[in-house]
This record gives sequence, structure tokens and C-alpha cells, in this order.
Amino acid sequence: MIGIVDYKAGNLTSVARALAFLNEPCVVTDDCKILDRASHIIFPGVGAAGTAMANLREKGLDDHLRLWVQNNKPVLGICLGSQVIFDSSEEDDTACLGIVPGVVKRFPPDVRGEDGPLKIPHMGWNSVDFPRRHPVFADISRDAEFYFVHSYYTAPDDESVVAGWTDYGMRFCSAVARGSLVAVQFHLEKSGRPGLTLLTNFCRWRGDYAE
Repeated sequence: MIGIVDYKAGNLTSVARALAFLNEPCVVTDDCKILDRASHIIFPGVGAAGTAMANLREKGLDDHLRLWVQNNKPVLGICLGSQVIFDSSEEDDTACLGIVPGVVKRFPPDVRGEDGPLKIPHMGWNSVDFPRRHPVFADISRDAEFYFVHSYYTAPDDESVVAGWTDYGMRFCSAVARGSLVAVQFHLEKSGRPGLTLLTNFCRWRGDYAE
């Protein structure tokens, strides 16, 4: 059973639908006891970092997320769920979970591409360069694109945890992997076949990865 963490951050239904399409049983809940029994945890979300962290603390989900990672349970963060795993976010000047050392920064207002200024938020399809092998990112075509919607990006202290890079006027970390934790800035549940491949890989993964 896949547990989807419900912390009032939205976008949970689309993740559940993607899992249903893959015939993967799942439950959407904020009950820590139910999530403790799940084989895998998916931590999705859209919204603001400050509100997200307040909701996580209110339900005690913040401590459980740290424990699930410490105990090597496979955990997948998506979008906002990939940001609040870091130490802090510039959004709302928020102290986050501190699972991965680093910060979350806002895209600079003057970010530019080859054809001129780029809009923030970064919204739409973009490619991801996966620099190292990992079971969750296996069998993804080099020309695959994923769907992004975000104004903030993650900046890990240690680049060895970076599992994916994306260019949007600047190179930023779009995927992280450390131990039994993987996290992606893009919405894999809205990214067609490549996203479903990644989600399938996660559901089959047992969190065992030698870095």
C-alpha cells in the first residue's frame, strides 16, 4: 500500500489517480498510524512553504517524515514536497524539515533565456538531465520532458545528492536522491509516460540504493 501524505497542500487527487491507473493501491490520509503501515510514502503538494510546514507540524507529520527517511522507508517528494525537505525556504522565510541540508530560493526576477526574459513561475514542459544512475530514474529517455510549475528552486549544500538538473535561464536542481528518499520538483503525475515510468519505478523500489 502506498501512503499519500495529506497536509492540505493540494494536488493529492491527481497523484492518487496516477497510482490507480498503474493499479497501485494507495490511501490519502493525515493519520500517522496508517502511514506508518504503508510500504511507500508519497509526499506531494502545491502551495506556500509556510502554510505547508504549519499543517505538517499540527498533525505531527513533520516528525514522522523524518523518521520514515531515517528508517529507510521509500519516500517520494513532489513539487512542494521536494522543497520542504530542505533546511529552510525563502518563501515566507520558513524553517523546513531539515532532512536534506540546503535551502530553497526564489528564481531571480531578471532570469533570461536565449530569446529574452523568462516568466516566473517556471511553468510548462522542460527536460531533466539525470547525471547518475538510480533505480527510480531508470528507463527514462534522454529527450523526455516533465511538467513544471514553480517559482522557487532547491539549492542543496552538497551536490552529491542532486539526481537531476534542469535549465531555465540558469541550471537548478530538479531532482534529489539520498538513501531511501527521492524528490522531484516537476509533477511526474502530470508528465505523461515518462512521469508514469518514474512513478512505477518508485512503487517497485525498496529504498536500497548504494550511493
